[in-house]
Amino acid sequence: MASGLDALLLARIQFAANISFHILFPTITIALGWLLLFFKLRFNATGDSKWMDAYGFWVKVFALSFALGVVSGITMSFQFGTNWPGFMNTVGNIAGPLLAYEVLTAFFLEATFLGIMLFGYRRVSDGIHTLATVLVAVGTTLSAFWILALNSWMHTPAGFELRDGVAHATDWWAVVFNPSFPYRFAHMMLASFLTVAFLVAGVSAWRWRRGDRAPAVLATLRTGVALGATLVPVQILVGDLHGLNALEHQPAKVAAIEAIWETERGAALTLFGFPDEQARTTHAAVKIPKLASLILTHDWNGELRGLNEFVDEHPPVAPVFWAFRLMVGLGVLMLLVGVWGAVRLWRHPEPSPALARVLVGMSFSGWVAVLAGWYVTEIGRQPWLVQGVLSAAEAASAVPAPTIGVSLALYLLLYAVLTTAYVRVVFYLAAQARHAAPFGSRGRAEGPPVMPYVQPKA
Repeated sequence: MASGLDALLLARIQFAANISFHILFPTITIALGWLLLFFKLRFNATGDSKWMDAYGFWVKVFALSFALGVVSGITMSFQFGTNWPGFMNTVGNIAGPLLAYEVLTAFFLEATFLGIMLFGYRRVSDGIHTLATVLVAVGTTLSAFWILALNSWMHTPAGFELRDGVAHATDWWAVVFNPSFPYRFAHMMLASFLTVAFLVAGVSAWRWRRGDRAPAVLATLRTGVALGATLVPVQILVGDLHGLNALEHQPAKVAAIEAIWETERGAALTLFGFPDEQARTTHAAVKIPKLASLILTHDWNGELRGLNEFVDEHPPVAPVFWAFRLMVGLGVLMLLVGVWGAVRLWRHPEPSPALARVLVGMSFSGWVAVLAGWYVTEIGRQPWLVQGVLSAAEAASAVPAPTIGVSLALYLLLYAVLTTAYVRVVFYLAAQARHAAPFGSRGRAEGPPVMPYVQPKA
């Protein structure tokens, strides 16, 4: 029994490691695709070459992120067969088509037209190059749409029936647009845009601090700051709506997030504390009276169900409790830095040294916030793999714990190396950008350029 539990825990950790590594890169490409389109449209409208310089640098980061996203997605799919065979056996009739739609409508679109974005400038017309950028941006969003549809269905399954223990879709519209999908999709899209906003602002600030005063650097820095300052408040609003939905459909997860043990009205918000599942209490809790009820139900005396109503059917409390606070804390920090940066850049044309340093430090803050939020979502669904339908234990394979442990160690080592390499390459590209030839200069060797590139329009 003990070894079985160990194998299950290791399998969970291994899948968490795989998905944690994988999600880093789609989180960048989803929003960066649209930001590249913004750069391209700004260039088309103004003829100012700084926007095409910005495009030329960030399309390389997009390509790098896309490649690692594809590779990590393939290794993640292996997990379904090796560690979680019960998942596809039970809900494969629903998960399989949704994953196939993602490949057919999104992956091929991105892979095909990314080549034109990278190598087609000056080799194809401006219209075709812009169209390729549009299609890649649409492809990244379609990819997120199908993956979030499946993930949301696992949290709030709808539109199906069980026949001999196997799920069959009865209403695909209800499957895709399940109760939590709109909130989860909006939350993830905004998280992606915030990740990219602070990445673009941070890397641009890094170039600025190294003395790179190219117009594209200041333009992307200002774009990233403006995007962050604008979208953090929107994310807070969407997060509130997402919380209301989670309270309705997954009250045990919400109880774990807030470490509420007994069902009560006018529940206090626990700012900090140390949840203790054995003692069924939170030690050294710092609370604000009634605030949890107000936030979660929009009523000072709203009722919140406690964890003691879900004994043996609620997620591990401490990881969810702390991951949520890390996510919210980073969100507040992003709001403060975004507002500070926006005010500074509104009053002054250039960032102050202090702002530039802070932005550099925040470069990958979006990654940390996304991972924290993802842990709240996915650990908060435990012990279920598909809420109320299939538990993680039922879906797990009989692979021995030592075997999973060895592969887990190898995965962790590989992911640590690749993540470090990715960050180093991004900053290497940033360091080399000031010496790089103008984007597209290796296009046609002879004859006039296909489109104006340097000269602003009259």
